[in-house]
Amino acid sequence: MTAAIAVAYHSGFGHTAVLAGAVAAGARDGGAKVDTIAVDQITDRDWQLLDTADAIVFGSATYMGNVSAGFQAFAEKTGRRCIEGTWGDKVAAGFTNSGGKSGDKLQTLVSLAVFAAQHHMHWVNLGLVAGWNHSSASEHDLNRLGFFLGAGAATDVDANPEQVHAADVATCRHLGQRVAQVTGELIAGRAATAAA
Repeated sequence: MTAAIAVAYHSGFGHTAVLAGAVAAGARDGGAKVDTIAVDQITDRDWQLLDTADAIVFGSATYMGNVSAGFQAFAEKTGRRCIEGTWGDKVAAGFTNSGGKSGDKLQTLVSLAVFAAQHHMHWVNLGLVAGWNHSSASEHDLNRLGFFLGAGAATDVDANPEQVHAADVATCRHLGQRVAQVTGELIAGRAATAAA
């Protein structure tokens, strides 16, 4: 079975949208069917895609040390789904971007993971060692900023979206592939258990 993955994100200046596209491309590389959803423009069809997806990857810019107001507004609209367990046992993962190299992005990733946990979802970590952390390493390494809970990116605040760092794009693409792999394995395991 082909995994259905939704990438649900909020992007204020286009940087996080570029990363969402990279996550989606990676998930497609992993054999999944993928839909990207800008949560500040969400439609009834988008809600249906989220409800029927096997996995949801959440993305938000980091503003003032947490998810953006646009993402939080989306999250708060999911209360009924949380109570009813609509997204329970789906796969989840997350990514974020800020201007600072740290920018307190970890807090945003924690917020995304807690949001997924409240929906009883299964969180997938980045699955990469830290890059750019020794004398022969490079800012072009995957996971150059050394995040593990999800993918973290840093983009200069005055940069255009096409100037998002290539290593961060590649890191998000890796995350998408990883989510596709884990989701496919979960679907296969469930099918095998049902057939046993």
